[in-house]
Formats: sequence, structure tokens, C-alpha cells
Amino acid sequence: MNSLILSTATRILMPAILILSVFVLLRGHNEPGGGFVGGLLAATAFALKEKAEGLAAARRALRFQPMSVAAFGLGCALVAGIWGGLLYGHFLQGVWPFLTTGPDGAKGGLPLGSIFLFDLGVYLVVFGTLCGILFALEEAVASDADTGGD
Repeated sequence: MNSLILSTATRILMPAILILSVFVLLRGHNEPGGGFVGGLLAATAFALKEKAEGLAAARRALRFQPMSVAAFGLGCALVAGIWGGLLYGHFLQGVWPFLTTGPDGAKGGLPLGSIFLFDLGVYLVVFGTLCGILFALEEAVASDADTGGD
């Protein structure tokens, strides 16, 4: 599509949607959101880029093969599950290595652990899978148009 308005709006909307997707990913531990919704938002940003500037521009912006992103995310989720299983004997048990408890019972430290790693994995799986489907469909439509649409 060669729309000047859509191309210009995409330059503003794509970074905003990606920032929103990371925000939704990070707040998903304690409130609605998380990896799935954040991945959907990120894929929406790349769908917008693809519609505005074409498939080649969207692939350049992604920089990785979409299925490689999904495979890496699946690996993150699997590591998160095994991590809790090795330490506590239960697959997907939450592990918080950077949290400390003071003498007065107050918790401190960095609240990152296996649950965030699992959320990140879901984010990447959803994002990579949807981008892969979107790009494959766009290639199919382009090749069908090139062959005459039979």
C-alpha cells in the first residue's frame, strides 16, 4: 500500500505500540496483562509496519526470522519451568533469586525471577508466531498476485 498518511502515522504509532507492549509485559505479574497480551501488541505494531511499507520493510525492522524468535521464547519458558523444578521439585515453581528478606521481615532486592522469564517466553512465542503467520500470508498473497490469481 502506498499511503502517505499511513506511512507517516506508522512512524509514530509503531514505537508507541512497542513501548505499550513492553509496559503490558512488565505489569502482567500483578495486574492484567503479561506475555500474551504484550506479544499481541508487538505483533500488531509489525502488522502495521507491513501494511504501511511492505513485507521487506517489516522483515528488515524485525531483524530476526519470526520462527527463531518464537523458538527462543519457547526455550525461555522451558528454562523457567525447569529452573523451579530443579530447585524445588515442582515444574514451573516460582524462583526469586534476587529477592532478600531482612531481619524485620521486609523484602528487598530485584523482583525478577522465573515467572518473568516465563512471561518473556510467552511474549516472544506469541510475537514470533503471529509475525511468522502474517509474513507467510503476505508472501502467499504476493505470489498469488504474481501468478495471476488462479
